[in-house]
Amino acid sequence: MNAEVRPVPRRVRPFEGTQLRRTPFMKLMMGRDPSPTRDEYNEMVAALWQGDAPMDALLDWMYEIGPREGRKLYEQALERGIDSIADAPKPLRDFFRMIERTPSWVDHALIEDGVSFIHRTGLAGPYVLRDFALMGGYLLSGFNHALVMTGALNKGAAQRIAETGKWWVDCTEHDGLSRFGVGFKTTLRVRMVHGMVRRHLPTRPEWDNSEWGIPVNQTDMLATYLAFGPIMLVGMRAMGIPVTPHESKAVMHLWKYAAWLMGVEDKWLVDGERDGLVRLYQTFLTQSRADWTSAELGRALSEEPLQRQFSWGKYLPPLQEIRRKMFYHQHLSNSSLFLNRQQMRKLGLPDNVLPWFPLLTMAPRFASYSLQRFNPLLKRRLEREGRKVQLAALQSMWGDKQQDIINPGDRHPAHVG
Repeated sequence: MNAEVRPVPRRVRPFEGTQLRRTPFMKLMMGRDPSPTRDEYNEMVAALWQGDAPMDALLDWMYEIGPREGRKLYEQALERGIDSIADAPKPLRDFFRMIERTPSWVDHALIEDGVSFIHRTGLAGPYVLRDFALMGGYLLSGFNHALVMTGALNKGAAQRIAETGKWWVDCTEHDGLSRFGVGFKTTLRVRMVHGMVRRHLPTRPEWDNSEWGIPVNQTDMLATYLAFGPIMLVGMRAMGIPVTPHESKAVMHLWKYAAWLMGVEDKWLVDGERDGLVRLYQTFLTQSRADWTSAELGRALSEEPLQRQFSWGKYLPPLQEIRRKMFYHQHLSNSSLFLNRQQMRKLGLPDNVLPWFPLLTMAPRFASYSLQRFNPLLKRRLEREGRKVQLAALQSMWGDKQQDIINPGDRHPAHVG
């Protein structure tokens, strides 16, 4: 059945309802009325039935020859290149020829500028992505059900947050998105996992395509991709970090290429922050309102810091417990900067939290980031120290476990991202 004649999933709000949310402030911020036209709305709804055709076709082949053998060949092509496989099967060769043919619009120098900026954000970057983009995204329950059914965040939230953090760190390494960079390879592994979720989840009786569309569809992948660009940039400014037009362009370009590698179709990719905000707003119009999944996922995410294992904690257990609680309250405080009391309640969070942490750190952060613009030595130091604390935060999420997002031997890997 063609996407154009698919029934509208029940999660989707009617078109008339999407035209009631416009405000002069949003039009000023985004450069246009963000409400979708009828054609934009129809295209966004149709995308709920669209997956990742190249990966879906590759998985069809892998299951024909046997998943274990197929994944072994996939890993070899990913690690060593498709030319390392003599007489590579056509489906595998076609997929990697497509992936290894870097789009003409990719500017690796601009990506590196985006990486440098992200390093300089230190913990502010992860704070915004975790406490604003991810937490706030749970209010829109349309794609929550795939997360809940795969156990991605409500069962073992600490592990899944650590996996997503590892993917983010890999993508933001210098040269991480080059062909054999760690971010490139991790993204392609996650893309395969998404395809497996899309393949297997509809076979479960509790999944209903007529309610949610297909799992990990183009609309939901688009919303996830845009959380790492426009949402992060908006959040950076709220946390006290000034963002130049070039830095905004560089961050958007980095995640545009990462999204392309992840399987987001070209027509959904954007170059500018404003265009990204418009697209993001429009994807939200396909989402259901908050439901029980919002509270379950929100609570699980909020309590994740209470499970962290700091490397020195086994020698000083009382201090480890204090630090866990400190991070728990810091993250709640960050969320309260971006979410109102009603939204906090819907997420299963206490609604009497004040944004004390971002407000206390905003002025020092603004001063630090402003001064480095005029001093190359300070800029390099800020980048170096910022990355150091990002890696330390990631390590605290993993504890003593190996930082390995996907074990190639896993038969049923969890959804990531």
